[in-house]
Amino acid sequence: MTPVLRRVRRAAIVIAVVLVLAVTAFVFYASMVMAGDRGAAIKAWENPAVSISSTDHSIVMMPTGEASGTGLVFIPGAKVDPYAYLYKLSGIVESSGVTVVITKPTLNLAFFDQRPLALFQDDAPTVSRWFVGGHSLGGVRACQLAGAPGDGAEVAGLVLFGSYCANDLSSTGLEVLSIGGSEDALSTPEKIEAASALLPDDARFEQVDGLNHAGFGDYGAQPGDGVSTLGDDAERMEITVLVRSLLGTNPR
Repeated sequence: MTPVLRRVRRAAIVIAVVLVLAVTAFVFYASMVMAGDRGAAIKAWENPAVSISSTDHSIVMMPTGEASGTGLVFIPGAKVDPYAYLYKLSGIVESSGVTVVITKPTLNLAFFDQRPLALFQDDAPTVSRWFVGGHSLGGVRACQLAGAPGDGAEVAGLVLFGSYCANDLSSTGLEVLSIGGSEDALSTPEKIEAASALLPDDARFEQVDGLNHAGFGDYGAQPGDGVSTLGDDAERMEITVLVRSLLGTNPR
């Protein structure tokens, strides 16, 4: 082997090793999620008005009573345990008969989850009217799916939980509800306002006084966030009332 080929070979080996280490480090980083609060999740599991089941790609919450025929595909925030949203979203199921499908994002990051919306909609075949929504970066991905559902059923609207869009949905005619928190230091009220032109003119913007970024779920404090002045039950009630005002308006 010539000296040139030996150098090329050594360089190729070094590059390969660096790539393997980088991929390994990223997978390790992505696997370190913000764990959901066990007590909050148990409250949802023990709620007699809500039936919870799990698949390899989603968590499905269905009403045990009369169903409304409306469903919400909900995408978690980056590196947040999907089960951390059970308690806060169970109020919507309980009070409105809405079915909620919480996705389990690829590598715990919604940006890397390119699976079609239809995959999650198929987990609730009795739903006839679909909304898509998400928290934080999960909401950014929800905006993309709302604008281009692909093979999925038509999307009636979008619900943003401490989030905002990066793509233009202003001319889509979607029903849109954006919920922010006055103490959210990550998806701040100013950031939500700055991106508001990407949504339809009749989009509703609601701000919950005292709610922070992590308060949309139950996974403890989040670095860089503000401090919520509300308790878990109050946060759940505020979120439930607002989402119900949109999703709970079309009973079967």
